[in-house]
Amino acid sequence: MTDERVRRKVSSILSADKVMAAFQAQSILFEKFISMARSPNELEIIKHMLRETIEISTELTGAELGSLILLDNEGLVTDSVLSRDEISPELSSMLIKSVLEDGLAGWVMRHQKMGLVNETEKDDRWLTFPDQPYVARSALSLPIISNEMLLGVLTLMHSMPDHFTKKIVELTKITTNQIALVLENVYYFNNLNDSFESLGQANKKIEAYSQALDRELEKCRQIQIDFLPKQLPKIPGWHIEEFFFPATRVSGDFYDAFILPCGYTGLVIGDVCDKGVGSALFMALFRSLIRIFTGQAQLNRTLVDTKSRTVGGTRDSASIRKYNHVEALRAVALTNDYIAQEHNEMCMFATLFFGVLDPNNGKLIYINGGHEAIFVIGQNGVKESLLPTGPAVGTFHGVQFKYKEIQLQPGEILFAYTDGVIDARSPNGNRFTRKRLKSLLSQPAVDALKLMQRIGTHLFAHIGKAPQEDDITMLTIQRKIQ
Repeated sequence: MTDERVRRKVSSILSADKVMAAFQAQSILFEKFISMARSPNELEIIKHMLRETIEISTELTGAELGSLILLDNEGLVTDSVLSRDEISPELSSMLIKSVLEDGLAGWVMRHQKMGLVNETEKDDRWLTFPDQPYVARSALSLPIISNEMLLGVLTLMHSMPDHFTKKIVELTKITTNQIALVLENVYYFNNLNDSFESLGQANKKIEAYSQALDRELEKCRQIQIDFLPKQLPKIPGWHIEEFFFPATRVSGDFYDAFILPCGYTGLVIGDVCDKGVGSALFMALFRSLIRIFTGQAQLNRTLVDTKSRTVGGTRDSASIRKYNHVEALRAVALTNDYIAQEHNEMCMFATLFFGVLDPNNGKLIYINGGHEAIFVIGQNGVKESLLPTGPAVGTFHGVQFKYKEIQLQPGEILFAYTDGVIDARSPNGNRFTRKRLKSLLSQPAVDALKLMQRIGTHLFAHIGKAPQEDDITMLTIQRKIQ
């Protein structure tokens, strides 16, 4: 998900992706060091490694500026470098002297622990100088320590307050531990034979660890694929199509289509908050719970209030009646209560659309739990938007979810998607947008497959060579014209 409010709600979980990033940083530095170790100019090697360290650190954290100060055994400055060259050596020397005496870097050096400044204007540890050539509103400073020896202080800066989130801090801590190993080798690289042997072994360990992570991620991907439908159901008079393209090996998106008792069809599309392995695990949990609780809808118990058109998770023993397709919707409330109660500390939730279709007459009852609007496509384009009828699933225990009913006419298409479609960015950073999607949906289409192919073609032409930031999932069902 890309909504910033959602990101703030999600707890920071240390994922395999973060560990990989840290070890990749170490690997890059090792490779740079090896390529330069044969140079006769020791100062050139150290300067180059300092700059590479800052560039990798700023790239991993999104920082705009960085500085690295190296220290000897007595805490004296042996070398330093800033991420920008426009500062003169004299000004640089003055800045370093001041920050080590009264600033954040000095505080980190004396306490040998991380220093985080969310707002520089409100933290006494941050020094602002007259005619300062850069703007810093937030800063993160960490000691680089190896074998209990303080090798230096890395400081990262950004022009906006509160840039360095908890997630970024955790990643930077891991990264500095890896950087410390490299810088220690830079200090003691005089014995090249021993250093090369050590570096080679380290690279082998990193490669082995990387391969192990790859294997585990591949297992996770295969398991996740097994949770998605291997084949969409064949429903007389209807045609179902899906499109699933995860941003990484594992995905937080999911979709499902399955046959319910009495010939009804269940349609599900969802998006678990956050990304990575954690989201993939919860995706499997959400999908499984929906299926399990929907299957339990055959029991002679009902949690459906037909007067208020809501479903909830509290059993009402007085409202027992014969099963119908409305009963299946209670799976949303039961899933919500299970996640909210059993996994509340994880703060994981999903936006989810669950519809139950009666193929005989085209009636669809549905719950939209905080998901993107689902579109009904007619001959003249978007006929109706199925907006949220309740909150995201898994947020709070005991939530009531309203349900609604629509009628799909012959030829009409129900189009569902996740926000990875409209939030997809082009190489220059522009989003695909809901407006562009609706424009494509408004153009005549022969069938659901052609419609989805049209959207996919325009979407990936828009993305181009830009990295895919979020999972992309689409699900359609069309009532055939008899």
